[in-house]
Amino acid sequence: MTNSSFSTLPLSKTTLHNLGEIGMVEMTPIQAASLPEILQGKDLIAQAKTGSGKTAAFGLGLLQRLEGKQFRVQSLVLCPTRELADQVAKELRRLARMSENTKILTLSGGVPFGPQLGSLRHGVHVVVGTPGRVLKHLKQGSLVLDHLKMLVLDEADRMLDMGFIEEIEEVIAYAPKQRQTLLFSATYPEEIESLSDAVQRSATFVNGGEREVDNPIEEIFYEVQPKQKRTALLQVLASHKPQNVMLFSNTKQGAREIAASLQKQGVDALALHGDLEQTQRTDVLVQFSNGSCSVLVATDVAARGLDIKALDMVVNFDLPQDEETYIHRIGRTGRAGERGVAVTLMSPRESLAAERYQNGNRRFGLISALPLVSDYSLQAKNQTLLIGGGKRDKVRAGDLLGALTGDAGIHGKAVGKIDLYERQSYVAVEREQAEKAANRLRKGKIKGRRFTAKLLK
Repeated sequence: MTNSSFSTLPLSKTTLHNLGEIGMVEMTPIQAASLPEILQGKDLIAQAKTGSGKTAAFGLGLLQRLEGKQFRVQSLVLCPTRELADQVAKELRRLARMSENTKILTLSGGVPFGPQLGSLRHGVHVVVGTPGRVLKHLKQGSLVLDHLKMLVLDEADRMLDMGFIEEIEEVIAYAPKQRQTLLFSATYPEEIESLSDAVQRSATFVNGGEREVDNPIEEIFYEVQPKQKRTALLQVLASHKPQNVMLFSNTKQGAREIAASLQKQGVDALALHGDLEQTQRTDVLVQFSNGSCSVLVATDVAARGLDIKALDMVVNFDLPQDEETYIHRIGRTGRAGERGVAVTLMSPRESLAAERYQNGNRRFGLISALPLVSDYSLQAKNQTLLIGGGKRDKVRAGDLLGALTGDAGIHGKAVGKIDLYERQSYVAVEREQAEKAANRLRKGKIKGRRFTAKLLK
């Protein structure tokens, strides 16, 4: 047997036999990295993507700790969507199929409340659910976590993106302090580290063997006549085919004009500059960060402090004033193992100043090397719903998700990032479903109340 065999772990004979029956003999990298730590009772942060075998990793750990004769909730798994909760519960049942009388219950929105109450009264060992519905049962007293041994936050980064942080914190307040907490996340932003500090004790970090490192950025400088820059920009976009771009202009007026020009060409672009009111700035930033805007045209001052997790390309429409500004601009692309591209458009006059940028790794060429384009367009994947209710109205991410995935029939995967503010909320929805989602929220209710709902742009 190799070291990646499940038989090397302190698992029960019944579990090992079942794993063999369902064809699981060798551990995946994330299972090999995390299961020894989990079985020792340690708190864990595991960086693992969908399809890596992470459900079996935490599933085997929590099933190993169950006391079958005690029909009390001993493990809780929180997931961002109903579909993922159903998927996780199905996998746990497969892993537990030879264990005697293990009860696993899914608690998520979009389904009747009554049957869930009945199942909880009969007693369950494991609950898999979404934060909003789980919290509702906790507040009602139908779900009790006094005997909880293990808490799992699955796809934690997605839950944070969807605005579930407050619900998660409230759920955890009902759990015993003496417990094991596992946090699984595809990415490891600062918010995940902060969440870990708040809910875990000396957590061990592991990953599935996939190192997330900053990739080298491909840096290209094109000499362009000033009047041809906007045409050249379309050539660059058509040639590299980015999904999202941050474009820098040296002036506010330039940012406005470039964004307007791109919009006329069929490119989803928005301008970010110092003349925007705070609400306008928020609208723009939310749309770019949640995939509802393809190109953000910004000035250096307006973009200060802005951090986008995944950015395909940076374009310097104007040559920066100095190399320090240049490095700061392009450093926003090429992160987390993804390929980065930085393109700078410079006039013949600017090309003399650009000589200081030559370092042997940067490519300098003529825009004529790229093919001309006539009908290029770039449409964002999502659209953003602006809802006239927020934190002060006691609106939660789970309420919005439930309203969309319930009567509206919007699939959970079509709902993206949810941003909650004091008086308004933003929800990213896949473009094909956006109008349907907006109509549902206009005609329906959220927490028994009607709120305004409109699509931005």
